[in-house]
Amino acid sequence: MDKMKFFGIYYVAAIIALLFSSCATQMKVTDKDSGPREKIVVLGVENFLQNHLNLVKDKKVGLITNPSGVDRNLRSTSDEFFSNPEVNLTTLFGPEHGIRGAIDAGERIGHEVDPHTGIVVFSLYGEHRKPTEEMLRDVDVLVIDIQDIGVRAYTFIYTMAKVMEAAAEFNKEVIVLDRPNPLGGMAVEGNLVQKGFFSFLGMYPIPYRHGMTIGELASLFNNAFIINCKLTVIPMLNWKREMFWEGTKLPWVPTSPHVPHWKTTLFMSATGVYGELRTISEGVGYTLPFEIMGAPWINGYELAEELNKLGIAGVKFRPLYYKPYYATFKGEVCQGVQIHITDRNKFNSYVTGLHMISTIIRLYPDNDIFANEKRRKAFAKVTGSDYIMNYLITGYPVSEIQAKWQEELKDFKKLREEYLLY
Repeated sequence: MDKMKFFGIYYVAAIIALLFSSCATQMKVTDKDSGPREKIVVLGVENFLQNHLNLVKDKKVGLITNPSGVDRNLRSTSDEFFSNPEVNLTTLFGPEHGIRGAIDAGERIGHEVDPHTGIVVFSLYGEHRKPTEEMLRDVDVLVIDIQDIGVRAYTFIYTMAKVMEAAAEFNKEVIVLDRPNPLGGMAVEGNLVQKGFFSFLGMYPIPYRHGMTIGELASLFNNAFIINCKLTVIPMLNWKREMFWEGTKLPWVPTSPHVPHWKTTLFMSATGVYGELRTISEGVGYTLPFEIMGAPWINGYELAEELNKLGIAGVKFRPLYYKPYYATFKGEVCQGVQIHITDRNKFNSYVTGLHMISTIIRLYPDNDIFANEKRRKAFAKVTGSDYIMNYLITGYPVSEIQAKWQEELKDFKKLREEYLLY
């Protein structure tokens, strides 16, 4: 074959290859995609914008979101909706911490106008936790895109539930754009909320670490707990239950001021419970939120030694000194321990937190961490019962406390199976 003919064939082949490559990069992601993109986790919002905009065609859209509502390129859902000609975004709703995420935990928030879009923002963590009929006057369909952290006592999932209740009451549609559970979808642990202890930190009988995505929880709440709104969940693509956050290869945006990194959610599922007492520091106010346990009256070396003696799977404890900049024990030198997770698949976070409380009670009986009645009630709300607190105070082994919830946890796991999407 002469050189000119060879190069001519080579040139044509190269052009064909380039065209195929261009077509491949422009293809939309669909629910049935496979092949080279199989390992890329596609968020619910990305799936929605590419494949399901027909669901909001000719409808007025209300969006419930905050800074965690972003795609893999860190474009916010509110900005994406506002600039998309196929989405008629009329109203915004903000959960705890506000739509821009700048407000402290528990602080009430008022209504405002979003400075970027000029759209009214109704607060769902102020005078109202549930949208009123007036708030929904200019809305046909409510879209929810918020990143949950996989812990029962995190209010975003209950804001979602209240939105769903309002939708059922006022005949509105709800679309939930699914997102990963950063703790993965395998581990399920802890007691269920008991009657008398339901609150905005635990509206339904689910365990502390539920192992479900926000979309799966929406379906569970809607059907098992009889909200009965018109609900559509837009699934992720290619997410696997065994994935912790880093396995998704997605960027992490803080879900609230003290959850700066995805790994914080692992620690929070252990220490967030005793943080409610305000008699032990969990690291809020220092550079290690939820990663530590400390107080001025603790001996860090003693506490670390006793906790390590327990041989808790997947974790080690290191003694430390620190001085909080704000919050509990502000400006006081504290001793305590830092949690080091050695195997996240073996780390039973909720039970580890109970071991930490139990050890503090045993080592330092003269420092009553449950002395404040108001904080005792807050602890009971977060744990969803009073028996855990009472058992800890009276010195019950954590293994016996854990045994008490096994039957109800078994029943929940069976119920949960009906609503798993992945």
